[in-house]
Amino acid sequence: MFVEAKLSALKGIRPHEWAIRFLFGGAVCVVAGLISKRFGPAVGGLFLAFPAIFPASASLVEAHERKHKARVGIDGTRRGRVVAGVDAAGASISCVGLAGFALVFWLCLVRVPAVGVFILATLTWLILSGVLWWMRKSRIFRPARSRRRPIHVFRAS
Repeated sequence: MFVEAKLSALKGIRPHEWAIRFLFGGAVCVVAGLISKRFGPAVGGLFLAFPAIFPASASLVEAHERKHKARVGIDGTRRGRVVAGVDAAGASISCVGLAGFALVFWLCLVRVPAVGVFILATLTWLILSGVLWWMRKSRIFRPARSRRRPIHVFRAS
């Protein structure tokens, strides 16, 4: 399986949804800046690893799935939650990759020219995120589902 981008999905996003995403992203950056000003750039930089638009994205993805299923007469609450969960898993993988980027950047900046650090850190992010994505897809990260059947309690009348 290959990673793919479906650019056609962008046409289904309404302008107010773009605004919500930009506001959440901007708010996270402002909070990280305030934390950085108060506690220093090392602490503030940790908060930039938070996927800035994730809170808005998760709620919007869930709402889109519910609306999509409602059009065909199906309750899409469960499907919306599942899709939002998959989105959260992807955000988690991206955070780990971004943390790897930051670590490589921090360790190499004083030893390697800036362009080389960017290239090395970006490759670290790409490889780390790709390996984690592959591990998730190959079910290495997924917990085994229980095969036990539910216990039924029979009562004597």
